[in-house]
Amino acid sequence: MSLDPAGGIEQRPSDSPYVERVYRAGAGAVAVPARMRSIANSNWELVVWRDRGETHVAVRGPETSPTVLDLGPGEGETVGIIFRHGAFLAPLPVPELVDTAVTSPHTTARSFVLHGEEWETPSYDNADVFVDRLVRAGLLVRDPLVTAVLRGEAATLVTPRSVQRRVAAATGLTQGAIRQIERARQAVMLLGQGMAPIEVVQLAGYHDQPHLARSLTRFTGCTASRLRRADGDEMLSLLYKTEVAVRP
Repeated sequence: MSLDPAGGIEQRPSDSPYVERVYRAGAGAVAVPARMRSIANSNWELVVWRDRGETHVAVRGPETSPTVLDLGPGEGETVGIIFRHGAFLAPLPVPELVDTAVTSPHTTARSFVLHGEEWETPSYDNADVFVDRLVRAGLLVRDPLVTAVLRGEAATLVTPRSVQRRVAAATGLTQGAIRQIERARQAVMLLGQGMAPIEVVQLAGYHDQPHLARSLTRFTGCTASRLRRADGDEMLSLLYKTEVAVRP
């Protein structure tokens, strides 16, 4: 588990092969800034948020461009389960979720509806139990080939076209798009550690600094210098290291 007071997000990894990260922000964690810059993200997630006494649940797909959200002064809490590449909800094809979200048609403080069935609303502490229930019900499945290919392993007994099709079906994105997004996210983390842009170019596998600059503008909406400079009024969406091989 880690706590980033500046970012206002508490997060932890998961032992589940289906889950990348579990996080929460707001009540029960720490206060959050006025705005959040949601940078491009190649994972999909399930998000629970409470605002002014109401509970909302949504499945949010991968994001291919940045957005800035006004968090407002609310006292609600947000809990998110970020899923690993290759895991997907069978009733909600990931390609249809790219750059959008599907909200549960009915929620209460304790339950929500998913695929016509009522489910207990997950919390930060029982997220893994919730995921196990989805797996046992056959709603959450995974394609190990996708995970392995994105990790950089060679696919055997499968044609390149079949690999491309399975990656797109499980993630909603192409291999190239995923690697571009993950490279940009890695660059943001390195810049946040105070690393100079020229060093980031070498470590993240960019061709040169203009290539880095174009990538940051496309996927984060910020320059390298701005990302290295803390902004107390704006937080970045959760950053985490995945197993995706980002170098060319």
